[in-house]
Amino acid sequence: MELSTLDWLIMLGTIFGIVGYGIWKTRSVNNVKSFLLGDKDLKWWTIGLSIMATQASAITFLSTPGKAFQDGMGFAQFYFGMPIAMVIICVFFLPIYYRLNVYTAYEYLEKRFDLKTRMFTALLFLISRGLAAGITIFAPAIIMSSILGWPLEQTNLFIGVLVIIYTVAGGTKAVSVTQKQQMIIILSGMFIAAGVIIYKLPTDIQFTDALHISGKLDKLEIINFKFDLTEKYTIWTGLFAGVFLFLSYFGTDQSQVQRYLSGKSLKESRLGLIFNGIIKGPMQILVLFVGILVFIFFQFNAAPLHFNPGNVEAVYASENAAEFKQLEKDHLEVFSQKQTAIREMLDNMDQNEEAALEQSIATVHELDAQEKDLRNDARELISATDSNLDTEDGDYIFINFILNYMPIGLIGLLLAVIFSAAMSSTASELNALATTTMIDFYKRTFNPNKSDRHYLNMSRIFTVAWGCIALLFAMVASLFDNLIEAVNIIGSLFYGTILGIFLTAFFLKWVRGNAVFVAAIITETIIVCIYSFTDIAFLWLNLIGGILVLIIASILQLIIGDDSDQTKKAVA
Repeated sequence: MELSTLDWLIMLGTIFGIVGYGIWKTRSVNNVKSFLLGDKDLKWWTIGLSIMATQASAITFLSTPGKAFQDGMGFAQFYFGMPIAMVIICVFFLPIYYRLNVYTAYEYLEKRFDLKTRMFTALLFLISRGLAAGITIFAPAIIMSSILGWPLEQTNLFIGVLVIIYTVAGGTKAVSVTQKQQMIIILSGMFIAAGVIIYKLPTDIQFTDALHISGKLDKLEIINFKFDLTEKYTIWTGLFAGVFLFLSYFGTDQSQVQRYLSGKSLKESRLGLIFNGIIKGPMQILVLFVGILVFIFFQFNAAPLHFNPGNVEAVYASENAAEFKQLEKDHLEVFSQKQTAIREMLDNMDQNEEAALEQSIATVHELDAQEKDLRNDARELISATDSNLDTEDGDYIFINFILNYMPIGLIGLLLAVIFSAAMSSTASELNALATTTMIDFYKRTFNPNKSDRHYLNMSRIFTVAWGCIALLFAMVASLFDNLIEAVNIIGSLFYGTILGIFLTAFFLKWVRGNAVFVAAIITETIIVCIYSFTDIAFLWLNLIGGILVLIIASILQLIIGDDSDQTKKAVA
């Protein structure tokens, strides 16, 4: 698809404006402390928006609407535990970080345990966040390249190089000041998108009608009380497993810790975290609801049988083209019948015809099931055409809608939203990866007595290096079933173990370094095995990992006893 000149101007003007603003605002950064922690002058609203922007990557705005389109609002349960986690972090984590005046969260672990525990935990972070950084670049790049026809490698480079430029120029402060602008653009873009979709609904379909349709098709069900460890999104995973994930992510992941360590004071950082805990859930519900609105829109406007145009082109060029085109024809017929059935359902609702309403609802559900079957048939045909093609198209739904149905000008704005989100989260990750590499490995072990200028230059070199590693991973990565789940899965494989180490440090003052170090290695091995060989939902890995470290470390400490080399006083 060709973008209009206006869309190009808006998209590129927004992107380069943010990069230029970040470089200009941080032109005075000339020492390692300013580069890694800023000038510690950030207000709570900047901290809160920066924390939100770090988590809200392009994946959020590409993948989440598609998830709502396919599965409804249930993903919102994922965020139910966030306010609880924010309060716990404000009470137990933040005061310790501020009192010790650390650059990274992992410095505390050496003071509490020993060097090997610090470095092992920092290494787990580098692995998990290094992989995630590649996905945050790759996710928007592969979708943009497929939809717009842009070369994948050049799109990866465009995102990655821009992020590296302003992150290297201004470090933490550049990340924070640009993220405030990026979040304003992102939230504005999503509100505008919701308004445009509502406006584009048929004139006889009111907003309340859209809600009724969504409800009858089970798209508005947020809370699932079913207790099943194989279910990804229930109120139990949100309130229990989710709390452990967010405790680890916001309390021990340097990409987040670095955001609030740049605060003007402990109070400002606490307010920023609480702001994030209160606002993030509603923001995610807004993004999900945009996906619901797209779903409603396509009940009255014919949707593609398959949303990934690259896959469709591949099938069209194969011997399966005729069969795929027949599926498309059948899909249009089901769409026509379903649209009629939905209108009948709405008429029956208006007239309070209970018996007729039940029948029409059943008909709509039956046609909806037929539509899903046709989409599954299309995926199987795509796979039969080329087994290397990824058949999951949920991540393409929202961008497909933007490019085909949004007015000129707004297309450029919403593309800028996606690129801004990619840049904001990737910048935070590269900044945190460079900081951890510098403070926890290079300065601590390899070169402890160099000048401030040397450490500043090395911090910039590490930022470039991690940017290149992320780009390399982005170049060779393959698309997951759902990108937002992919990032959370990667995190969940490591976050439970990392959190368990910190919880042991905070609450089990009698446990020493050798016990927690061995416990962490055993736990990480168990977590990888659980994920590889069971159907337990990935969110539970955070809770399981955290508790396992606590239990195993306690048992090992009882067996080992007080080690002669573990006589350090526990840091409260």
